[in-house]
Amino acid sequence: VQLQASGGGLVQAGGSLRLSCAVSGRTFSSYGMAWFRQAPGKEREFVAAISRSGGSTKYADSVQGRFTISRDNAKNTVYLQMNSVKPEDTAVYYCAAGSDGHYYVKSYEYDYWGQGTLITVSS
Repeated sequence: VQLQASGGGLVQAGGSLRLSCAVSGRTFSSYGMAWFRQAPGKEREFVAAISRSGGSTKYADSVQGRFTISRDNAKNTVYLQMNSVKPEDTAVYYCAAGSDGHYYVKSYEYDYWGQGTLITVSS
């Protein structure tokens, strides 16, 4: 299984950005998916997660109401729509896949990881 994240870049505070994570393989619809991020000098932290069907989602308090995670099982892709971004959202964003189809907030629950995409929010 390979995960390829894209969509990162430079955005002004208050702006929007959408990340995509394309997943190889024919079993994408069986994976729980998540986004994590890691800011310089900080530990990796949970951002958002979605169940294999897309029917359940969970967000970190810091992004609740601003970010939306979604998935398209026909396209083997998970998305993170980021609105009203803040300078503190600056980080490398990683997508992750979990084989049991559920979603978790702990990074060790996920089996596969993408390479990360950098988002820089300017003030």
